[in-house]
Amino acid sequence: MYGKIKDHLAAELKNIKEAGLFKNERIIKSPQGAEIALTTGQEVLNFCANNYLGLSNHPRLVKAAKDTLDSHGFGMSSVRFICGCQDIHKTLEAKIAEFFGTEDTILYAACFDANGGVFEPILTEEDAIISDSLNHASIIDGVRLCKAQRFRFKNADMGDLEEQLKKASETARFKIIVTDGVFSMDGNVAPMDKINELAKKYDAMIMIDECHSAGVVGKTGRGVTELFDIRGEVDIITGTLGKAFGGGIGGFTTGKKEIIEMLRQKSRPYLFSNSLIPAAVGAGIEMFNMMEETTELQDKLHWNSEYFITKMKEAGFDIKPSKSAICAVMLYDAKLSQDMATKLLDEGIYVIGFYYPVVPKGEARIRVQLSAGHNKEHLDKAIAAFTKVGKELRVIK
Repeated sequence: MYGKIKDHLAAELKNIKEAGLFKNERIIKSPQGAEIALTTGQEVLNFCANNYLGLSNHPRLVKAAKDTLDSHGFGMSSVRFICGCQDIHKTLEAKIAEFFGTEDTILYAACFDANGGVFEPILTEEDAIISDSLNHASIIDGVRLCKAQRFRFKNADMGDLEEQLKKASETARFKIIVTDGVFSMDGNVAPMDKINELAKKYDAMIMIDECHSAGVVGKTGRGVTELFDIRGEVDIITGTLGKAFGGGIGGFTTGKKEIIEMLRQKSRPYLFSNSLIPAAVGAGIEMFNMMEETTELQDKLHWNSEYFITKMKEAGFDIKPSKSAICAVMLYDAKLSQDMATKLLDEGIYVIGFYYPVVPKGEARIRVQLSAGHNKEHLDKAIAAFTKVGKELRVIK
């Protein structure tokens, strides 16, 4: 039987390769950072990691992980409702709640699990989810697992959101507006002040995925609720330790205590996945300790982002409007995005081309992600490389 599907898959893979759209995974042999080494022997500047605060190989987090291995072991070997958790898990949950100004927190193996397990335990077919059209795939999958009515509004379009809220209000018992804080492919920030106003007007809850905004936006990196001065007002926030917060593993949902308690009782990814490993928890605790001490990393990230985006626009590139550390360099053609990424790697700049189905058809781009780990020399080298390759490929004049 496999012979038939093997031939089918081989033909499909051949078509992808011939179209120039095959995804080749590069292999890094060094720790993650602004400067990395590949198994090809190249040493390049990394501009495609989610390492927004440059913490992925920070000595304090590495030490905290090692110390926690010694004090709490390697793995938990069970789920929490059977074996419980360690004291450090509760410490990390409390620190996350304090950071975001929420009432309680539940830890997951990843934010994909957090988003996948948040809707079904608290909503039924009597309720409605109103979701931004550009929300992350994990939110979409989570919504699919829930029987609630589904409404979708155009990205950050408050007029359309209000229309969907009106429709949902006709039949729904409870309503929840769901949005990314920062949309990962475009870099734009959700207008949370206006969303909050509409939520109050139509008696709806709010859920924000802060994966690409926590640690990044807001003066102290507390995300979009800090940026729009609504900290503590949002019902549910999901996020990850795998991006700005150290770049390791682990997700979380933080929010109203009754919601978190229901997730502990009924959220399937929580109930049926091992507890987060102690080393990741120990490093997470240390990361939040660092965040409480200074805004130095956020300040540097904000400067780097503004400088890079400004210079890229001056060079003539088509850049999506962004108030985050994401710079979407629009190319529109899928193969062009692959070709440009390959040529940039030859120039020592590590970036990736994105195209359908990751982004809509005809919206191919290179997504550049800035980090506090980058210095001005790194930024200038990347800008020069983009300019050189952009002219070669006639992306800019």
